[in-house]
Amino acid sequence: MNTRLFAFIAFIMLIPLSAQESNPKAPDYQLIKKNIENKNSEFYYPKLLKKLKENDTLITKEQYQHLYFGYTFQKEYNPYKKSKNDEKLNQYYRGENITEKDVPKVIRALKEALEENPLDLRAMNYLAYMHHMSNDESMAKKISRNFHGLFEAITSSGDGMKCESAMHVISVSHEYVFLNMFQLEIISQSYNGTCDYLQFEKDKYKVPGIYFNVSQLREKSMELLKSKFDK
Repeated sequence: MNTRLFAFIAFIMLIPLSAQESNPKAPDYQLIKKNIENKNSEFYYPKLLKKLKENDTLITKEQYQHLYFGYTFQKEYNPYKKSKNDEKLNQYYRGENITEKDVPKVIRALKEALEENPLDLRAMNYLAYMHHMSNDESMAKKISRNFHGLFEAITSSGDGMKCESAMHVISVSHEYVFLNMFQLEIISQSYNGTCDYLQFEKDKYKVPGIYFNVSQLREKSMELLKSKFDK
């Protein structure tokens, strides 16, 4: 993550959404599924997604949790889908060859990525930064609020200290968003059938590593693979 982007993130995290959850709890996927399919519920997914896309500033913590984990039940959900602009976006994320004149072009590419995947946290975070670079602080804060609301859904799902209390993610890329947010570096990664374990260098941080529960995305991956062979 480039220094300017991290400085912006550090500033924008002053928005009143906690980055750490005092009482994390694993998501109840079946209850979430029931809620997001109920047209009379405040969690009805099409309504929530519309609010997210419109950068509604009144989305609650529970609604962000339903948005994040409920996305796994949407037909568009593909945990390994890449944006058509993925190669170009990766250059932007690395901060390569971006001038003020390029900002409108970068914003367009990021918006296209979010149309393809509205829960692309990396694109959302960088879009907020681009609006900050273009001096549109109002939009930057709205988008950052959504980013942090969804990020908090992850941190509210577990403490990451062991697989049984792992944080739940719906994309492997979100594991790296978490690492970047806290400037953490890993030396290895392993998978035990339920959780990814990211190991840190010995004694570098207060904990030896962190666990992410990837059961939902693995299940979806298996479904997609099966459907591919069934055709």
